Amino acid sequence: MKESFRKLQERTGFTFRNAALLRQAFTHTSYVNEQRGARTSDNERLEFLGDAVLQLTVSEYLYRKYPDRPEGELTRLRASIVCEPSLVRFAEALEFGQVVLLGKGEELTGGRTRPSLLADAFEAFVGALYLDQGLGAVQTFLNRHLFPHLPEDGRAPLKDYKTELQEKVQQLGQGPLEYRIVEERGPAHDREFVAVALIGQQALGHGAGRSKKEAEQQAASEALRALTKG
Repeated sequence: MKESFRKLQERTGFTFRNAALLRQAFTHTSYVNEQRGARTSDNERLEFLGDAVLQLTVSEYLYRKYPDRPEGELTRLRASIVCEPSLVRFAEALEFGQVVLLGKGEELTGGRTRPSLLADAFEAFVGALYLDQGLGAVQTFLNRHLFPHLPEDGRAPLKDYKTELQEKVQQLGQGPLEYRIVEERGPAHDREFVAVALIGQQALGHGAGRSKKEAEQQAASEALRALTKG
């Protein structure tokens, strides 16, 4: 596991002064629950902090990059960046899923690739980096791994998988395309929705997210991959 964290720091470009903070950022609650008697903390508090730090740093970036944009437009842009589908892509690019510490049950049910878990890990990493090295380090990290992947015109969201899937379905002459929420899980304060993307009556993609829209975006992303492979 030490080797995994070493490689992670190489990928991100940051060596943590406090290794315990880095480990905590990738410690899922399911892992802590199985470590009876061990003094281990999960990443939920770091996720809370990281979300706030992301909101601030992305807001400042947009404020400086688009000096003529009104507040409402900047808010929409920020929402398209600091959302689960976007954070999942950044986490996947950095292979965060490989180093998350999971309980056996969560591991067996595919937790390592679960969108909500990856997005949480990204936020927790940002929170840990902020505590370890300050806001400047977070800004440098985002300048390397997040901001370069934003659309240059600043008008479209990072990627709208639902629109892309609709265009693909029309191009292939398939359809109709619809989405269904097939499951709601977790407590009320931490709800997760599961959606399925159906083309005709065939389920081509499943996705999970903190909102129905995010779950549908993830389902559309999986359906796109299925159509591309097909």
